Amino acid sequence: MPSTETEDLFAPLRAAVGATRRTRPIGRIAEVAATGVRVTGLSRHALLGDDLVYTDTQGTEQRAEVARVEHESLWATPFARADGLRIGLPLNPAGPPAIAPSGAWIGRIVDPFGRPLDGRPLPHGPSRLLHHPAPSAADRRAMGDRLRTGYAVLDTMLPLVRGQRMGLFAGSGVGKSTLLGELARSMEADVCVLALVGERGREVADFARRVLGPEGMARTVVVAATSDQPANVRRRCAFTALAVAEHFRDQGKHALFLCDSVTRLAEAHREVAVAAGEATSMRGHPASLTPLLAGLSERTGPGAGTQGDITAVFSVLVAGSDMDEPVADVMRGQLDGHIVLSRDIAEAGRYPSVDVLRSVSRCLPDAASRNENELIGELRALLSLHDRNELMVSSGLYERGSNPELDRCLTLIGKVNDVFTLDGLPRIADGFRLLAGILGRPYTGPD
Repeated sequence: MPSTETEDLFAPLRAAVGATRRTRPIGRIAEVAATGVRVTGLSRHALLGDDLVYTDTQGTEQRAEVARVEHESLWATPFARADGLRIGLPLNPAGPPAIAPSGAWIGRIVDPFGRPLDGRPLPHGPSRLLHHPAPSAADRRAMGDRLRTGYAVLDTMLPLVRGQRMGLFAGSGVGKSTLLGELARSMEADVCVLALVGERGREVADFARRVLGPEGMARTVVVAATSDQPANVRRRCAFTALAVAEHFRDQGKHALFLCDSVTRLAEAHREVAVAAGEATSMRGHPASLTPLLAGLSERTGPGAGTQGDITAVFSVLVAGSDMDEPVADVMRGQLDGHIVLSRDIAEAGRYPSVDVLRSVSRCLPDAASRNENELIGELRALLSLHDRNELMVSSGLYERGSNPELDRCLTLIGKVNDVFTLDGLPRIADGFRLLAGILGRPYTGPD
């Protein structure tokens, strides 16, 4: 008879064997199209959004995502090219998508499935679902303390606080990616998670090497899906990165989540949704885009209980500076503020090219002292006066001395804009002190 010690030794093994499924359902491909495959036999075993696993004709294990479930069949979109798929190819359900992030992922570049893109081994931690509910609305903390970004214009006029969700709205070529890289390097946080959705392949390594640099990569996890990959891979990129940020948040850390860009995420979702048969309505986008973006946004922000916080910056590409296009409009309604980058300011040689008048931080006035709010109000009035009269002044129609208030504005505006371009400031108060000096007002510091 075996001893009690021997029985205890093998008890975990017996439990694992007992939990192993002796049978598993198998489905087969019944139809192959450019946008996906129809699978029979799994309608009662796979849920919407689940993964299916199959082996392609090259002997490589691949995955597909369940995009639509019907009575007798389901529609799935592969995460690889559909080339080589055949009628009758078997597939097995793999359950909801999950990854297994760990602290060892910091400093690495991974794909949306948690696989390393540098060829080196990548340790894994506990498994967690890709799609997880946000912390309870009733239990979440309020937004926290003001964060130092190092940029005078952000630290003064458009402050960010811990747990805030901010949008970065910009056209192409005005410094959006560079600003995100600077925030990843210098903004206060324990760890940074960067989602590069649909980025050009050459620029992924370039972003890590040049924009982030060793200093930024030392605290950053980069999740990347290049522009040539299938739409559902690009869409999964943002949610994989968010799940990584939630992993660190649940450890009590403050995570900075950067997503570049929400626009490419929306385009990828549109491809998947249309392939699954969903109609488009919002200027070519499906109605499911709004809950998708709302879910992405809600999972960031302050945590609950012993959790940390996720401070998020979502970049939105606005063609022709159209802030009313669907993606920009939905995101503005979900976020705690938006930073607008201006092509005119960028072409004038000012960086970061922040259009202060079109930008807003909803953590104000609470995030600043009474004295600081008074300075912000006076500066906004100064910028507004200049904006209203800029055309008249530049065309030579204004004569100095006609309006003392405008004369003062024209004298100060250049100095104010010079302060707005400063970066690397060690303290938030430094920017306010410089601006107060230009206005001739006292600065009493934060409360």
